[in-house]
Amino acid sequence: MKIKLTSVYVDNQENALRFYTDVLGFTKKADFSNGPYRWLTVASAEEPDGTELQLALNDNPAAKAYQEAIFKQGQPAVMLLTDDVKGDYERIKAKGGAFIKPPTEVTGSTIAQLNDSCGNLVQITQLARW
Repeated sequence: MKIKLTSVYVDNQENALRFYTDVLGFTKKADFSNGPYRWLTVASAEEPDGTELQLALNDNPAAKAYQEAIFKQGQPAVMLLTDDVKGDYERIKAKGGAFIKPPTEVTGSTIAQLNDSCGNLVQITQLARW
């Protein structure tokens, strides 16, 4: 068994698509509509056939409340793994990424956090080498 899809709620799918592709460097995987519903996913450029991230519109009151609550608590909605958090920090910052936490060493890893401009915090994590 493996994870093929996970979702993050966003307040604007077009802005989310721009952020996750243009700023983070993901690739658009699926994009189709059925009436007002839009199915939109992105995947890592490093693993285009790997796990997809659905950019789900928060048009459901429960989804919106959940998204707003975890953002207010400072909890990342998405955690991404990297081998070079400092390099990714510089690359993403140069593309306009709004970091709220620069690369910071914590127990077992180095993390950086940024605002995805769509209602979420994103954490980039580099695991410590033992």
